[in-house]
Amino acid sequence: MSSLIADFLHQSGGTAVIDGGLATELERHGADLNDPLWSAKCLLSSPHLIRQVHLDYLENGADIIITASYQATIQGFKAKGFSIEEGEALLRKSVEIAREARDVYYERCAAACSSGDGADGGRILKQRPILVAASVGSYGAYLADGSEYSGNYGDAITLEVLKDFHRRRVQILADSGADLLAFETVPNKLEAQAYAELLEEEDIKIPAWFTFNSKDGINVVSGDSFVECGSIAESCNKVVAVGINCTPPRFIHGLIVLLKQVTTKPIVIYPNSGETYDGEQKEWVVAVAEQPQLPLEGYTGHSPAVNLPLSQSDYPVIRKEANAQTNLIYMSRRLAAALGYVATLG
Repeated sequence: MSSLIADFLHQSGGTAVIDGGLATELERHGADLNDPLWSAKCLLSSPHLIRQVHLDYLENGADIIITASYQATIQGFKAKGFSIEEGEALLRKSVEIAREARDVYYERCAAACSSGDGADGGRILKQRPILVAASVGSYGAYLADGSEYSGNYGDAITLEVLKDFHRRRVQILADSGADLLAFETVPNKLEAQAYAELLEEEDIKIPAWFTFNSKDGINVVSGDSFVECGSIAESCNKVVAVGINCTPPRFIHGLIVLLKQVTTKPIVIYPNSGETYDGEQKEWVVAVAEQPQLPLEGYTGHSPAVNLPLSQSDYPVIRKEANAQTNLIYMSRRLAAALGYVATLG
């Protein structure tokens, strides 16, 4: 399993660009996401918008696109009146849409190649490896009460409860044609352990990454040790990369240092812009004093495949509102409208 991400990163020059915020772009296209299903609502109402956002990111240089399944759960669809079979079909649909967008992109690349125009209208049309990552949001994301930003599920939510909650969803996504599973915004050690055990118990055949969120730069949002959470990912052979998402940029550098103490796996990074989620108001609150810090400042690669941004000119502040049309940012290798990347660090 590790060979997939290793080969992919090697072909990408050591650093691969992840797409940006899906919900932000869907709303910019006119989608109303005020719903417990959040961006997964568009699987029902406007799948064409999801496809277009995936395509927009690919045409702006993303190497990995993440499916619209973060808040898509069988239990969540059931609460909206759908049967278990219909919920499973919608999970599969999230992967199908991303794969369709990749196919369309490759067709456009081929057409551009035949015409000799690889940057048509500012679009990046370059044949390259592209991965589809099936997003698995936390139990807190299903609750839609902001608890994925606190990690506080209460004493009734045990390891077995979490495994049972996620089991069928993970099975469906793993068998739907995705290249890997992206367990995102993991808020506590218990859920990380549940994911790791689930991957082994179900003998999931595709690799996974775990990304945790933090609000203090030392622990995950529940207060559990970030290092201990990273160790769980390191100990699971089916996890091929580990990292940080939905976390203020000023904490990223220190969290990478902590991860490198316990893992040799590639690091995944896609921070937010430093805001804090207010679960009661259901909105992001801007931290006025936020001073982002360059995540990879001071790192050097010891492998010829590593090509990392090391200065502010190469790695400007990545903001949450960067999207597929505006606020384009320069990565070390290309212009890309993306919020994060996965890299091999020496």
